[in-house]
Amino acid sequence: MVTAPLSLRKDYWTNFEVTDEDLEFLYNYLLEVERPQKPENLIRALVAERIRKEKAALEKKMAASGAVFMPKETYEVGQTVQFPALDWRSGKVINKRPGNNPDLPPFEVIEVEFENGERRNFATGLEEHKLNEPLTLSDNDPLLDLDYVLENFGEELTDVLKESLEGNPDLVRIGWEWFPRALLVDINIGHLNLAEAVLDMMGGGPMLTRDLMEQVDLPTDVDAHLNEFSLNLAMHEDKRFDEVGPAGEVLWFLHRLEPEPVRQTPLVLRYTQPANPTSPDLAGEVQEMLDLFEPQVIDELEPGLNPPSGADPDEVAISLIYPHWRAGTLPLAGDLAKLFPTAYESPRIRFDFVDGNSGEKFSGWVVRQNNYVYGLRDWYLAQGLIPGGVLRIQRGQNPGEVIIRAEKKRATREWIRTAVIGSDGGVVYSMLKHNIGAVIDERLAIVISDVEMLDQVWEQNSKKRTPLPQLIRQVMIEMSKLSPQNHVHAQELYAGVNILRRCPPGPILSVLLENPWAQHLGNLYFRLEDISGGDNT
Repeated sequence: MVTAPLSLRKDYWTNFEVTDEDLEFLYNYLLEVERPQKPENLIRALVAERIRKEKAALEKKMAASGAVFMPKETYEVGQTVQFPALDWRSGKVINKRPGNNPDLPPFEVIEVEFENGERRNFATGLEEHKLNEPLTLSDNDPLLDLDYVLENFGEELTDVLKESLEGNPDLVRIGWEWFPRALLVDINIGHLNLAEAVLDMMGGGPMLTRDLMEQVDLPTDVDAHLNEFSLNLAMHEDKRFDEVGPAGEVLWFLHRLEPEPVRQTPLVLRYTQPANPTSPDLAGEVQEMLDLFEPQVIDELEPGLNPPSGADPDEVAISLIYPHWRAGTLPLAGDLAKLFPTAYESPRIRFDFVDGNSGEKFSGWVVRQNNYVYGLRDWYLAQGLIPGGVLRIQRGQNPGEVIIRAEKKRATREWIRTAVIGSDGGVVYSMLKHNIGAVIDERLAIVISDVEMLDQVWEQNSKKRTPLPQLIRQVMIEMSKLSPQNHVHAQELYAGVNILRRCPPGPILSVLLENPWAQHLGNLYFRLEDISGGDNT
């Protein structure tokens, strides 16, 4: 019979829950350290405290549940004894008698009845026996080892702790640092007005909190980290300020001085779902067709188009569609989204683009809530890009930077699909020659004859919504004229529809599959049927 070490139950850490006693401990811990703490530090302190308490509880249990059986001791009838070697089962001595073994010195045998009715005999009064060693907690028990617990359960425990801390009114958080509200430095309206003035002089920002602190009169006898945390919290709760830093860095910007397309989604990126969504019967077929789209076609409104892979890419190629070209934006979707900075909760993130060819830096914004990146309009024009231009995005060499490069080539005059905007707002397509000095995706490439006129069309369309099937058919009629067989490729149609209305490819494919005037020819090709007849939508 081998003694079992004192230990926790095996599911102790997998079924971990934060108690009121735990929260009280953490509150006192924060009072003691007097500095805001990240959840990783808090969970380390809490796990260490839990291990200390559980060790004490196990030792107390060992002493309180009756005598611990040791062969050298003697026991009386009616006495309760617990047996470490039997998983700490307890039993009552119901009989004892002299032992009989000529090879051993005199001893006694006790008969013990356990709680389940089982009876067993044990030798007592033996001075020489391996079970006579005093019991202590095993130093090798991994469930009572702080480093082992954090390495194997730390991430899950931290998630549980975060959820519990969020509901605690006595604690406040900035980013992922917590601190007792009662100990915050008093930040008054005067401090905040000074912060606004400083940011205003800097064109809105961005500025690090510690740089703002140098010009805002805060107490000098308080820990600088606590001053910074308190100012961050006060600015976070004031709508004048916007925290725009990537994860791990706090940067402040005046909300009113942020670019308009950052504060409000540009008209050309606004999407209204069609009244009749994709039929569930067609969902599988639509997804199969989305899988045939080229990898560089990325759309923030279409999760099923080029979804993110498991790997973290170093570079992603993308072909522009008109709405992003016009707004100076990129979609934040798929693997492309992994190349841009993110944040714990900030809806907008300020970062720097780096021109991969010239090394020039310019401002960019991640608008997380609407899944796009802004700041490229002037750069697109300087690069001579048109809708359908191919870009390569790379992970920056420094935090808060993203490298962007236009695929250039020797300028030549090429036949390009051209959208001619009529005075009545109609769009007619022609194949015209244009001087092109950048690599283009021929399926998506469209030259716009008059961008300002097309802006007016968008304004008109935003007020009077043409049904999507009717719009798609109108575009298909014009595009099919460029093909001798009246064929239209789905990617070309996707690009054409987005000249007039923001729409992801899924609803377009669904309309094509549902309506008899669009004959599917296989792959991504469709042919318009009876183009002289009336609308059949």
